[in-house]
Amino acid sequence: MKNRKNVLILMVDQLNGTLFPNGPAEFLHAPNLKRLAEQSVRFENAYTASPLCAPGRASFMSGQLPRRTGVYDNAAEFASDIPTYAHHLRRAGYTTCLSGKMHFVGPDQMHGFEERLTTDIYPADFGWTPDYRKPGERIDWWYHNMGSVTGAGIAEISNQMEYDDDVAFQAVRKIYDYGRGKYDRPFCLTVSFTHPHDPYVARRKYWDLYEDCEHLLPDVPAMDYEDHDPHSKRIFDANDWRNFDITEEDIRRSRRAYFANISYLDDKIGEIIAALDAMHLAEDTTILFVSDHGDMLGERGLWFKMTFFEGSSRVPLMIADRDFAARHVTTPVSTLDVLPTVCDLAGIDMSEIMPWTDGTSLVSLAGGGERTEPVLMEYAAEASYAPLVGIREGDWKYVHCELDPPQLFNVADDPHELTNLAGDPAHADTAVRFAEKAGQKWDMSGFDAAVRQSQARRWIVYEALRNGAYFPWDYQPLQKASERYMRNHMDLNTVEETQRFPRGD
Repeated sequence: MKNRKNVLILMVDQLNGTLFPNGPAEFLHAPNLKRLAEQSVRFENAYTASPLCAPGRASFMSGQLPRRTGVYDNAAEFASDIPTYAHHLRRAGYTTCLSGKMHFVGPDQMHGFEERLTTDIYPADFGWTPDYRKPGERIDWWYHNMGSVTGAGIAEISNQMEYDDDVAFQAVRKIYDYGRGKYDRPFCLTVSFTHPHDPYVARRKYWDLYEDCEHLLPDVPAMDYEDHDPHSKRIFDANDWRNFDITEEDIRRSRRAYFANISYLDDKIGEIIAALDAMHLAEDTTILFVSDHGDMLGERGLWFKMTFFEGSSRVPLMIADRDFAARHVTTPVSTLDVLPTVCDLAGIDMSEIMPWTDGTSLVSLAGGGERTEPVLMEYAAEASYAPLVGIREGDWKYVHCELDPPQLFNVADDPHELTNLAGDPAHADTAVRFAEKAGQKWDMSGFDAAVRQSQARRWIVYEALRNGAYFPWDYQPLQKASERYMRNHMDLNTVEETQRFPRGD
């Protein structure tokens, strides 16, 4: 086991992958991520399995699409018997640890992690369950609204900053423990931040970096409501857009704060990588950087996620490993690929992995090989009235929903996805090919029925469990004060010697 590489997974929340065409865009003040990119295999066209937090993260951890995990939305339970990369690596002898967000719903708040250093930032119960039986219903107390845009600006502390400050602090402490030899196994440490997820609020030191930024307005201005596709209209309605007057200044401030929070994250990630270097662990550690999904950032007038358009579904993905030459890869890949990739890098028998994943190891592609499998995406949460599915293959993206006309985009020729080619006679063969492929991969009526059954069950259970005494599932981090620093069952000489690193310099 001593020769196995450690694994550090750095995950962020709602980071738009179009800002990472080949590492961070030039205008972003992100020196640590740019330095990491120089050492990494950079996947330009990486996509989430589902453009929403909990389903996207459950798929990322399990390598399975939402229709297999049952995590359709932000209040669907992630079943304990679904293997995650934390299970696979722990079974192979790794110590597995999570600092930060993973949006687990249900009583199992570990899912293979041996340790959790923080609680989650979002609730673990069924309270955020949407309801397909009530199309068009807005659940005001937890649905997104445009207040994140109209309220954008500066703050020195916020709910999310408080959380991510702690996530980074706890992660650095854990790396110090790894370096001081407190574990006799290789580690897999997942550090998962909640930024740059809205609300769009940033500290002034990062806000000031973007005073003269030339990217504070979207490339595609807001479109009239009637000019949008049916699903985008549902997103507008779910986000309560009619009750907000979004000005150009609101847009500028929101995007400025978003970019500022990328710089905030860059500082935090720099602290973590610096700790790896200081503890002489960097050479033996594979670093993977990824987001759960993206953010539309005002493109076409859309904000946040919940759609398969590029801003929402495309994510950054970079892997730095001593055995890989740094390179830029344009082949479409998926967050579903992370589990088989990490297991492959850890030397785990892949014959035990592949039956449990919809993903493909990226090790061959990272080394200059090819990938032939298409990228699949699913969405079945708020702002949808029935499941949506998507396929990204080559230059093409295809979107299907039983309620809507199909969408077909050539993303290479039309990166802003303004021209739906599904009804264009010149592309009829391509549209038919993708429609047939979607029909082979998905039973849409069965998918819809499973989502509806899950929602109905959870509404009953949630209402029952909130009646009377309530036992929360939220993870409570535990610290054993009697095992920290110096206590009287310890030898002070041993404590002083083992807690120092390096020893003797």
